[in-house]
Amino acid sequence: MGEHILVPVDGSSPSRAAAAYACQHFSDATVTLLYVMNPMVDYSRRKAFPGYRADDEYKNEREKGEWVLETVREGLPDDVTVETELAAGEPAKTIIRHADEHDVDGIVIGSHGREGTARVLLGSVTETVILRAAVPVTVVRPEESSDG
Repeated sequence: MGEHILVPVDGSSPSRAAAAYACQHFSDATVTLLYVMNPMVDYSRRKAFPGYRADDEYKNEREKGEWVLETVREGLPDDVTVETELAAGEPAKTIIRHADEHDVDGIVIGSHGREGTARVLLGSVTETVILRAAVPVTVVRPEESSDG
Protein backbone atom coordinates (compact mmCIF):
# COMPACT_ATOMS: atom_id res chain seq x y z
CA MET A 1 0.00 0.00 0.00
CA GLY A 2 1.24 3.50 -0.82
CA GLU A 3 1.91 6.43 1.43
CA HIS A 4 -1.04 8.23 3.05
CA ILE A 5 -0.77 11.94 3.91
CA LEU A 6 -3.33 13.84 5.99
CA VAL A 7 -3.87 17.54 5.30
CA PRO A 8 -6.23 19.41 7.65
CA VAL A 9 -7.92 22.28 5.80
CA ASP A 10 -10.05 25.19 6.96
CA GLY A 11 -10.15 27.27 3.78
CA SER A 12 -7.38 29.65 4.86
CA SER A 13 -4.34 30.48 2.75
CA PRO A 14 -2.04 28.41 4.99
CA SER A 15 -4.25 25.32 4.69
CA ARG A 16 -4.48 25.72 0.91
CA ALA A 17 -0.70 26.08 0.76
CA ALA A 18 -0.36 22.87 2.81
CA ALA A 19 -2.63 20.99 0.40
CA ALA A 20 -0.64 22.20 -2.60
CA TYR A 21 2.63 21.30 -0.85
CA ALA A 22 1.39 17.80 -0.05
CA CYS A 23 0.36 17.19 -3.66
CA GLN A 24 3.67 18.51 -4.97
CA HIS A 25 5.96 16.66 -2.54
CA PHE A 26 3.91 13.48 -2.07
CA SER A 27 2.49 13.09 -5.57
CA ASP A 28 2.49 9.27 -5.35
CA ALA A 29 0.64 9.26 -2.01
CA THR A 30 -3.03 9.31 -1.23
CA VAL A 31 -3.74 12.77 0.16
CA THR A 32 -6.69 13.10 2.51
CA LEU A 33 -8.09 16.58 3.04
CA LEU A 34 -9.75 16.78 6.47
CA TYR A 35 -12.15 19.51 7.54
CA VAL A 36 -12.97 19.48 11.25
CA MET A 37 -16.40 20.81 12.14
CA ASN A 38 -16.28 22.37 15.57
CA PRO A 39 -19.81 21.90 16.97
CA MET A 40 -19.40 24.92 19.23
CA VAL A 41 -19.08 27.33 16.30
CA ASP A 42 -22.79 27.40 15.38
CA TYR A 43 -23.78 27.48 19.06
CA SER A 44 -21.42 30.35 19.91
CA ARG A 45 -22.53 32.38 16.88
CA ARG A 46 -26.16 32.19 17.99
CA LYS A 47 -25.31 33.08 21.62
CA ALA A 48 -22.95 35.94 20.73
CA PHE A 49 -25.17 37.46 18.04
CA PRO A 50 -28.88 37.08 18.98
CA GLY A 51 -29.99 38.32 15.54
CA TYR A 52 -27.58 36.02 13.73
CA ARG A 53 -29.11 33.83 11.10
CA ALA A 54 -27.06 30.80 10.12
CA ASP A 55 -28.06 31.24 6.47
CA ASP A 56 -26.31 34.61 6.42
CA GLU A 57 -23.11 32.78 5.54
CA TYR A 58 -23.53 29.01 5.59
CA LYS A 59 -26.46 27.00 6.88
CA ASN A 60 -24.14 25.19 9.27
CA GLU A 61 -20.59 24.01 9.78
CA ARG A 62 -21.18 20.88 7.68
CA GLU A 63 -22.15 23.00 4.67
CA LYS A 64 -19.09 25.22 5.21
CA GLY A 65 -16.86 22.15 5.49
CA GLU A 66 -18.21 20.62 2.30
CA TRP A 67 -17.64 23.92 0.48
CA VAL A 68 -14.06 24.22 1.81
CA LEU A 69 -13.21 20.63 0.85
CA GLU A 70 -14.69 21.10 -2.64
CA THR A 71 -12.89 24.37 -3.34
CA VAL A 72 -9.53 23.14 -2.01
CA ARG A 73 -9.88 19.91 -4.02
CA GLU A 74 -10.66 21.87 -7.20
CA GLY A 75 -7.35 23.73 -6.87
CA LEU A 76 -5.23 20.57 -6.75
CA PRO A 77 -3.73 18.58 -9.64
CA ASP A 78 -5.92 15.88 -11.18
CA ASP A 79 -3.08 13.34 -11.23
CA VAL A 80 -2.87 13.11 -7.41
CA THR A 81 -5.21 10.79 -5.49
CA VAL A 82 -7.15 13.10 -3.18
CA GLU A 83 -9.83 12.03 -0.72
CA THR A 84 -11.95 14.29 1.47
CA GLU A 85 -13.24 13.74 4.99
CA LEU A 86 -15.49 15.69 7.36
CA ALA A 87 -15.13 15.09 11.09
CA ALA A 88 -16.59 16.77 14.16
CA GLY A 89 -14.80 17.76 17.33
CA GLU A 90 -12.08 19.95 18.76
CA PRO A 91 -9.72 20.52 15.81
CA ALA A 92 -6.31 19.43 17.17
CA LYS A 93 -7.63 16.35 18.97
CA THR A 94 -9.73 15.34 15.98
CA ILE A 95 -6.80 15.69 13.57
CA ILE A 96 -4.58 13.53 15.79
CA ARG A 97 -7.31 10.93 16.32
CA HIS A 98 -8.01 10.78 12.59
CA ALA A 99 -4.31 10.28 11.84
CA ASP A 100 -4.10 7.46 14.40
CA GLU A 101 -7.27 5.70 13.28
CA HIS A 102 -6.49 5.88 9.55
CA ASP A 103 -2.81 4.86 9.69
CA VAL A 104 -1.51 7.96 7.94
CA ASP A 105 2.22 8.20 7.28
CA GLY A 106 2.44 11.94 7.83
CA ILE A 107 0.55 15.16 8.35
CA VAL A 108 1.05 18.33 6.32
CA ILE A 109 -0.51 21.30 8.08
CA GLY A 110 -0.62 25.01 7.39
CA SER A 111 0.39 27.60 9.95
CA HIS A 112 -0.50 31.25 10.22
CA GLY A 113 2.83 31.88 11.93
CA ARG A 114 1.32 33.81 14.81
CA GLU A 115 3.66 34.59 17.66
CA GLY A 116 3.53 36.01 21.16
CA THR A 117 0.19 37.17 22.53
CA ALA A 118 -1.82 36.22 19.42
CA ARG A 119 -0.62 32.61 19.66
CA VAL A 120 -1.36 32.40 23.38
CA LEU A 121 -4.81 33.98 23.10
CA LEU A 122 -5.88 32.11 19.98
CA GLY A 123 -4.26 28.79 20.78
CA SER A 124 -2.42 26.83 18.18
CA VAL A 125 -3.88 23.78 16.48
CA THR A 126 -0.64 23.35 14.58
CA GLU A 127 1.47 23.42 17.72
CA THR A 128 -0.72 20.81 19.42
CA VAL A 129 -0.60 18.55 16.36
CA ILE A 130 3.20 18.85 16.22
CA LEU A 131 3.55 17.96 19.91
CA ARG A 132 1.07 15.08 20.02
CA ALA A 133 1.02 13.40 16.62
CA ALA A 134 2.58 9.94 16.39
CA VAL A 135 3.66 10.56 12.77
CA PRO A 136 5.94 13.18 11.18
CA VAL A 137 4.34 16.61 10.79
CA THR A 138 5.35 19.06 8.06
CA VAL A 139 4.38 22.68 8.70
CA VAL A 140 3.76 24.90 5.67
CA ARG A 141 3.46 28.67 5.75
CA PRO A 142 2.35 30.47 2.60
CA GLU A 143 4.79 33.06 1.33
CA GLU A 144 2.13 35.75 1.40
CA SER A 145 -0.93 35.32 3.57
CA SER A 146 -3.61 37.85 4.35
CA ASP A 147 -4.94 35.53 7.06
CA GLY A 148 -2.44 36.22 9.77
